[in-house]
Amino acid sequence: MKKICLLILFVSVLLSCSDSERSNKNPYLPNYSVNLSIDMNLPAYSNLKFVSNGVIVPNNGAKGIIIFNAGSGYNAFDAACPNQDVNSCVAMTIDGINAVCSCDKTSYSLFTGLGGKDYPLKQYKVQVSGTVIHVYN
Repeated sequence: MKKICLLILFVSVLLSCSDSERSNKNPYLPNYSVNLSIDMNLPAYSNLKFVSNGVIVPNNGAKGIIIFNAGSGYNAFDAACPNQDVNSCVAMTIDGINAVCSCDKTSYSLFTGLGGKDYPLKQYKVQVSGTVIHVYN
């Protein structure tokens, strides 16, 4: 009886485990390969040294990459509206700590990537080494 209880407990713990990363499966946005490095010592990216500041790096991902200093680290999101066809809207804009879609004016948090629609912002991985930020998938 003890063995059966332990087996049930083990199986339930095993099934409750999940990947900690957010799913990037989105039917509106294709999976572009991203491998981008920027240096925060360059004037265009120097405001990333300060918390709650972000920049859009064009010509990467679907519509550019938004890099944001969240205080505890850096977040990188695709600048394409996650709930619209990739060709229907121009790149999102940064409004304080939010990214705003040009088509439907939906606002997405640059801390979490969440907005009021079905899909969150498409997030990329970030590594920081000194003043260089590396964004990749």
